[in-house]
Amino acid sequence: MSVKRDYYEVLGVQRTASEEELRRAFRRLARQYHPDVNQSPDAEAKFKEINEAYEVLSDAQKRRMYDQFGHAGPQGANGPGFTGFGGFGDLGDLFETIFGATTTRRGPQRGADLRYNLTLTFEEAVFGCEKELEFPRWETCQTCRGTGARPGSQPATCPLCRGSGEVRRVHQSLFGQFVNVMACDRCGGEGQVVAEPCPECRGQRRVRGVRRLRVTIPAGVEDGQQVRLTGEGEGSPNGGPPGNLYVVFAVQEHALFRRQGNDLHYELSLNVAQAALGDTVDVSTLDGDVERLRIPPGAQQGKTFRLRNRGVPYLGGNGRGDLVVHAHLAVPTQLTDEQRRLLRELAQSFGTPTAGQTDDKGLFGRVKDAFGV
Repeated sequence: MSVKRDYYEVLGVQRTASEEELRRAFRRLARQYHPDVNQSPDAEAKFKEINEAYEVLSDAQKRRMYDQFGHAGPQGANGPGFTGFGGFGDLGDLFETIFGATTTRRGPQRGADLRYNLTLTFEEAVFGCEKELEFPRWETCQTCRGTGARPGSQPATCPLCRGSGEVRRVHQSLFGQFVNVMACDRCGGEGQVVAEPCPECRGQRRVRGVRRLRVTIPAGVEDGQQVRLTGEGEGSPNGGPPGNLYVVFAVQEHALFRRQGNDLHYELSLNVAQAALGDTVDVSTLDGDVERLRIPPGAQQGKTFRLRNRGVPYLGGNGRGDLVVHAHLAVPTQLTDEQRRLLRELAQSFGTPTAGQTDDKGLFGRVKDAFGV
């Protein structure tokens, strides 16, 4: 099986290439290797490779996954697959831009979305908390206010496309005349050029910054859940709205409690006497309170007791789940002489053999073995 080439190598760009650099590289290579234009035997294979590389790198989420996991990343998220020359999906407008007769000028694009992995303690997830987030992102340049031009100046109409953002070229072929409409190379399809770039962002309209944000985590979130913070993602590269920030929660385990939906589960250790005779015990809740729980005589291993409204709050504040207590019979492994004597008397009271009758263990022998006597 052939090894896939690095997508950045396929497009001939650096790993730090901007969206505009990726777009220009794709258009240049697509024009060069499209099978309708290039008749070489490997043109179609190269065109598919170029399309696959651009489909991944032009998508912010797929690009992040590719940068972290290589080719396995985007494939695991329904990655790219060439489906014929008509199967471009969201790249259809680019296909029309390069090879079709009509196209529309590309408008401002929304900035890329960001993901923030936030680790919470068990208690923080159950009861909610506030967290301070700090993360790098592209932000709209405040010096030029996102125009890319030096303060006091304005972008000018592109002299090549005259503000349309596209250029048209007429070609003759064996099948007649066709019009090739593509984005203007001079202005990148925006219809404007910056004569005097902003000294802060150098005409890129964005600068790299660090965002500090205080967020409120609602009570009841679970491991793997996420919240969306609208407009807190990357700034747009060409004057569009910013992307969103997705905060994904990773919840740590608790030493005593485990969660199942909105119920909490807790194992309560009972000795043999408590299980047989019954008892009233104290159960600590996750809130830090203490609940009195009555254990009825004859409690069996695994018997459950439910403490209402002592579990996890429902998202939105409509009540809480329960605390489910599971009885766990703890058989002691070390006994005092007095405990052994009392257990032998108990065994005899049940009609079991005496300590000296060991040929047929019966119940007494099994009790001895269980307690390690």
